Amino acid sequence: MPITKTYKLYIGGKFPRTESGRSTLVEDASIGLSAHVCHASRKDLRNAVEAAHAAQSKWAEASGYLRGQILYRLAEMMEGKRHELAAALGDGGMDEVDASIDRVVHFAGWTDKYSSVMGGANPVSGPYHNFTIPGAMGVVGCIAPDSPALIGLISMIAGPIAMGNAVVALASETNPIPAMILAEAMATSDLPGGVVNLLTGFRDELVPYYSGHREIIAIHAGGVSDAQRAELREGAAVNMKRVTIREQDLDYTDDSLCSGPDWLDPFVEFKTIWHPSAV
Repeated sequence: MPITKTYKLYIGGKFPRTESGRSTLVEDASIGLSAHVCHASRKDLRNAVEAAHAAQSKWAEASGYLRGQILYRLAEMMEGKRHELAAALGDGGMDEVDASIDRVVHFAGWTDKYSSVMGGANPVSGPYHNFTIPGAMGVVGCIAPDSPALIGLISMIAGPIAMGNAVVALASETNPIPAMILAEAMATSDLPGGVVNLLTGFRDELVPYYSGHREIIAIHAGGVSDAQRAELREGAAVNMKRVTIREQDLDYTDDSLCSGPDWLDPFVEFKTIWHPSAV
């Protein structure tokens, strides 16, 4: 009989238990009880946002090249957990794991190229230069779709962190175990603690806190209901959040739909710099 495992939260590079003391049973059809996962609370979300806020500025200051190398390293650590991740996903799991690793590599490749593609020098009349450069926004709240549990989560978080943001992500409600195995890969990679924080719990309980938290400057969500979608958008009035919600029927395995600058633009602020030219 397999040993029942209790998966904790992933906050600030550590694995704390939920402060509420609650857990949820995750069952496997063949063996019954498979694992316990933490039932995150509002306080857990607040702790995760604090950890993300503390880590974000240093992460944003790192060069795009360095962030890319760290994401490549995360992809390598995911490779080491391919069979464990595939087992947690079930039928077709290995294909999803491989696609998830490729998705991380894809966004890693954008870290030091995005500014060249989307920024640039602007024509001005006068003895000065004008440049537009992209920069990170801050803390992004990510809500993963229920299915696909792994590549859906990766698609929510990879773009924001590639651009120098930190994230507080809510895993799939129906199959959160792949997200926590991913957290174990993150903990043994070079990704600084706090850049990615993973919670397990229920959307109906946590969506209002994602919506209303003032330190969460942007939302990236998939698989939410119409009511949750409306609640997340209402939160934009709290602190001018930028809210990006993906379509319910989006095929997250399709690279043509879930990659490229369109998945980076919502999590970037553009700054304009003026500089005197040499006379």
